[in-house]
Amino acid sequence: MIQTALTILWVVFSTIVFGTAAVLAAPFSRTGNFVHLIARTWGYSILLASRIRVSVSGQENFDPSRSYIFMSNHQSNFDIPVLLAHLRCQFRWLAKAELFRIPIFGRGMRGAGYISIDRSDRRAAMESLQQAAETIRSGTSVMIFPEGTRSRDGVLRSFKKGGFILAVDAGVPIVPVLIHGTFQIMPRSSLRIRSGRVCVQILEPIETAGYGRKQKNELLEAVRSRMMEAQQQVLEGAPC
Repeated sequence: MIQTALTILWVVFSTIVFGTAAVLAAPFSRTGNFVHLIARTWGYSILLASRIRVSVSGQENFDPSRSYIFMSNHQSNFDIPVLLAHLRCQFRWLAKAELFRIPIFGRGMRGAGYISIDRSDRRAAMESLQQAAETIRSGTSVMIFPEGTRSRDGVLRSFKKGGFILAVDAGVPIVPVLIHGTFQIMPRSSLRIRSGRVCVQILEPIETAGYGRKQKNELLEAVRSRMMEAQQQVLEGAPC
């Protein structure tokens, strides 16, 4: 419990420090890239304080100079610092509106150009998807948790359709990302934080050319099936 208390204290302190830095830097960062680098440093600091070791495979599967929609499974609150710290490209989160209401943290997210999506308001949600499409067309990738919320048991949940509407409208490839190990570090049902090892798998991109809105469900199933296959292989003992 001492480790949990110390980690929580660091998360609060670092969020205030780096969040304030992001808010102050935002007016001077036209693209939001520098603010995202501040967020990446924040993620690194949390992993270091939590004694979490991360290994990544598949960085060669995408070109950092291109735009993609990254879709990751969501096991834990620690997925956010893991992806910020270890995905080697500029990206913007498409995240639930509640996160943007957190003092300082939410302001920092807006400063980085992250995009709020209110799932309780269909019209607002569609406007958020249009904003995300503009971000992609400007040359920056977007990160989505297609499950919409954290898994209760670490296993992949069903996917929301919004990210796939965005994918076919933007016409960019989807890069599936699998995170293994964060569920054991901090499951959804617990406040206890454990140190440990996390593995991130970046899978090969899935092209969206040939898919339209009418085929969004087919695209959803193609992405989810690929991610389920990769997750099952690791659960059965395959190296990550």
